[in-house]
Amino acid sequence: MSSIKKYVAEFIGTCVLVLFACGTAAMVGCDTPAGYLATALSFGLVIVAMAYSIGNVSGCHINPAVSIAMLISGKLSVKDFIGYIIAQFAGATAGAALLMLFAGKDSGLGTNALYDDNVLLSLLIEVILTFVFVLAILGVTSKIENSSVAGIVIGLSLTLVHLLGIAFTGTSVNPARSFGPAIFVGGDALANLWVFIVAPLVGGALAAVVYKFLDSKKAD
Repeated sequence: MSSIKKYVAEFIGTCVLVLFACGTAAMVGCDTPAGYLATALSFGLVIVAMAYSIGNVSGCHINPAVSIAMLISGKLSVKDFIGYIIAQFAGATAGAALLMLFAGKDSGLGTNALYDDNVLLSLLIEVILTFVFVLAILGVTSKIENSSVAGIVIGLSLTLVHLLGIAFTGTSVNPARSFGPAIFVGGDALANLWVFIVAPLVGGALAAVVYKFLDSKKAD
């Protein structure tokens, strides 16, 4: 039953992320400084809200890139990793469906896009953004004394990568977040979806490997 509760929490968290954060991007837009900032903040604020509501249940990954980092770090079992991934993609789909109902397909649903139609550059950008974001998560969650502020730090870190990344790819750093809107919008968003699945997973895995190396105790 405890695992089911974790999966339900991940479903809810990812659904809220897509509905509120991608919804802000879709409705406010990023064509003005105010809209750009509002979109970046919305992603960070959703993480803060969810971290302090479902964090004690599932850890509030709501992102396959975070889950793969936790798997590599030994903080998540293979069974729960699979369960988390399924719940996250299902939650993102549900969130995008609700957003589609409210805003319509023409809003774009906060989908991601290649930077300058360049696949390799877009992959690199997303790997770097995800690496920084997940590295921050691994660092702040590595000490129990940080638990009271971890949600705020993680939320601000997500805001940070969005402040840079929105101008390039719209910032994914989360395969589930990209998947939900793309399957409803279709077109280029769906055709290029693989970029926003592969790159965040690579960035998350790389962050886990690097952090494990940095945090390893040196033999005397």
